[in-house]
Amino acid sequence: MTDIIQLLPDHVANQIAAGEVVQRPASVIKELVENAIDAGSGNIQVVIKDAGKTLIQVVDDGKGMSLTDARMCFERHATSKIKAAEDLFSLQTKGFRGEALASIAAIAHVELKTKTEADEVGTQIKVEGSKVAGQDVCVCPKGTSVSVKNLFYNIPARRNFLKSDAVETRHIIDEFQRVALAHPQIAFSLFHNGSELFQLPGTNYRQRITNIFGGKTNEKLVPVNEETEIVEISGFVGKPEFAKKSRGEQFFFVNNRFIKSPYLNHAVVAAFEGLLKDKSYPSYFLFLNVDPKSIDINIHPTKTEIKFDDEHALYAILRSAIKHSLGQFNVAPILDFDRDANLDTPYDYKNKSAEVPQVEVDRNFNPFQEENARIHKTSSNSYSSNFKKERRESWESLYAGLQTEEIPKQDTNFREIEFESEEVTGNLFQPSEDTEEKSTFQLHKKYIVSTLKSGILVIDQHRAHTRILYEEMLKNITVSAAVSQQLLFPLKLQFNTHEVEIIKQLKDSLEQTGFVFSEVKTDSVEIVGIPTLISESEVEILLEQLIADFENDVPDNGFSQTDLLAKSLAKGMAVKSGTLLNNTEQQHIVNRLFACKEPGLSPSNRSVFVTLTVDELDKKFM
Repeated sequence: MTDIIQLLPDHVANQIAAGEVVQRPASVIKELVENAIDAGSGNIQVVIKDAGKTLIQVVDDGKGMSLTDARMCFERHATSKIKAAEDLFSLQTKGFRGEALASIAAIAHVELKTKTEADEVGTQIKVEGSKVAGQDVCVCPKGTSVSVKNLFYNIPARRNFLKSDAVETRHIIDEFQRVALAHPQIAFSLFHNGSELFQLPGTNYRQRITNIFGGKTNEKLVPVNEETEIVEISGFVGKPEFAKKSRGEQFFFVNNRFIKSPYLNHAVVAAFEGLLKDKSYPSYFLFLNVDPKSIDINIHPTKTEIKFDDEHALYAILRSAIKHSLGQFNVAPILDFDRDANLDTPYDYKNKSAEVPQVEVDRNFNPFQEENARIHKTSSNSYSSNFKKERRESWESLYAGLQTEEIPKQDTNFREIEFESEEVTGNLFQPSEDTEEKSTFQLHKKYIVSTLKSGILVIDQHRAHTRILYEEMLKNITVSAAVSQQLLFPLKLQFNTHEVEIIKQLKDSLEQTGFVFSEVKTDSVEIVGIPTLISESEVEILLEQLIADFENDVPDNGFSQTDLLAKSLAKGMAVKSGTLLNNTEQQHIVNRLFACKEPGLSPSNRSVFVTLTVDELDKKFM
C-alpha cells in the first residue's frame, strides 16, 4: 500500500491560512496596522481604493526592517514577537503568530518598502502569490510601507463573495476605529479614493473618542476608574439618556487589544439596570489591564476572543465600578429622602484639605458710639415713625358718584319686551355628537377595532401607519417631492465623520421627503426645513435611527437604498403603540390603510390586521 499523507507546499498552506486570517479587506488593514504599532510607530497612514479591493496601503514611521528581516517576514510562522512557547503567557504585542504577511502575500500582489534608521537606503520587495517577483534597493524614509493590490486575485470565488464597496468600507472603518481607540498616543489618518475620512492627532483617551465620534460625544461620557489586584479598569461609559437603539459604540479593550465578550457586555448592561429605556443599549469605551499570564488570546487567528482565569470576579468588579461611577457623578438617582443636594461636597473637592479661613477685623469699630446715639434719640423723642395707617372706607364708597338712568315710565312697551335665551335646547330625539354611533374604537392604545358586514376587523395602529407612510415616502422620493415646513431657527445636529457621509449619500432623497439642509460639514449638519408630519424635537432621533439602519443593512443599489430609506423614515414617524387616538384619527388611519396598494402587510412583511367573522364568534360560544 502506497503512502497517502503528504506535506503541503508552502503556497497551498499559505492560502489555507489566508482563509482564516484574511476574511475581507478590513482584515488586511487590521493586520498591517497592528504590525505598524508593534514597530513603535508614532504616525500611521492608511490609504484604500475601491474599499480595499484595488489598493490597501499602510505607511508608518516605525523602526523599519533590515534586508534579511524584509525577506523573512513573508515566511510562515516567522515573527519577531515571541521566541519560545513561554512567551505566549507574557504577550505585550499585537501579533505573535507570524501568519499575517505570509497569508496576505498568498492571495494578493504585495509591495514592501522598508528602511531602518541606521541604513542609508531601503529595501523594496515585490511578492505575487507567495512568490518573490523582485527585490531592489530604494530610497524611502525610516519606517515601512506595505501596498496590497488586487486582493483575492487568484481566488475568484472569495472575491465574488465580497459585499458592495459601501459594506466593505463600513468594515474597514470599524477596524480602523478599534485600533485607533486602543492607541490614542499614535496619530492615525485614513483616506478612501482620494478623500480624507479621518485625521486623528496623538492625544488622550477622551479626546480620541471625541475626534472619532464627534464633538457632541464629550458631554455624554462618564469616567470609570477602578484598580484591584485582578484588573485595572479605566475608560468611559455613556450617560443613560444618550443610549442608542443600536450596539455601535461598545468597545472592550484588554491590554490595548479590542475584544468581543458577551459575558462582560452583560455586566455593563446589568450596571445600567433601571436607567435605560426599552430596547436601548449603553455606549462604553472600557480599557482593562490584566496580568498577561491570566488570559489566553490564542483562541482564534483574529485574536478578538479571550479566555480569562476568573471571569466571575471580573464580572462583579466591572459591574460595581460602572455603578460607582454612575453614582459618584450623580448620573444614577440616590434613594435618600432626607438628603439635601446643596450640602454635598463637589467631587472635585473631595480629596482637597480644608483651608483656615482668614479673619478680617475693623479696628476703628466702636459699638458704644452707636448705642449712645440711639439712647439720645429715644430720650429726646426725636424719632417718629413714617408709617401711617390709612383708614379703609366702606365698599359703598366705591359706587359714589355713579348715575343710574331709569327707564321712562311712558315707555311701557320697552318693559314688556322678552329676550330669547341664548341657550338652545335640542329635540329629545335629535342625535347629537355624543350619542352618535362610533364606527371604530381603540383597544389598549394599540389596536383599532372596526366592524365589518361579516364580523370584526382588528388593526395594529403602528404597523398600519407605517404602511401608509412607507408608500407615501416612496411616492415622494420617486415621483413628487413632499411639502416642507420651514423652521424659525435653524436646527444644528452633531454627527461623526462616517454618519455625515451617510447623510450626504441620502441628502437628495431626504430633501424629496421634506428635509431642507442649509449646510453639511464634516461633523455637523444644519437643517432649516423638516417634513410636516414630524416635530422639531423628533428630527435628531429620526436621523439617528436612519443612520443606524443604514449601518446595519447597507444597500447594494439605488432601489434598495430608496426602499430602506422609506422603511426607516416610516418606522420612525409612525404612531407608536400606547398612543391614544381620538375617533377621527382612528377613522383616518383605517381609510388611508385600505387605500394603500398592500394594506395587509407592513414594510417588514408582518400582518397589519386580522378579521374575526361571525361564524368564528359563534364557535366560541358553542
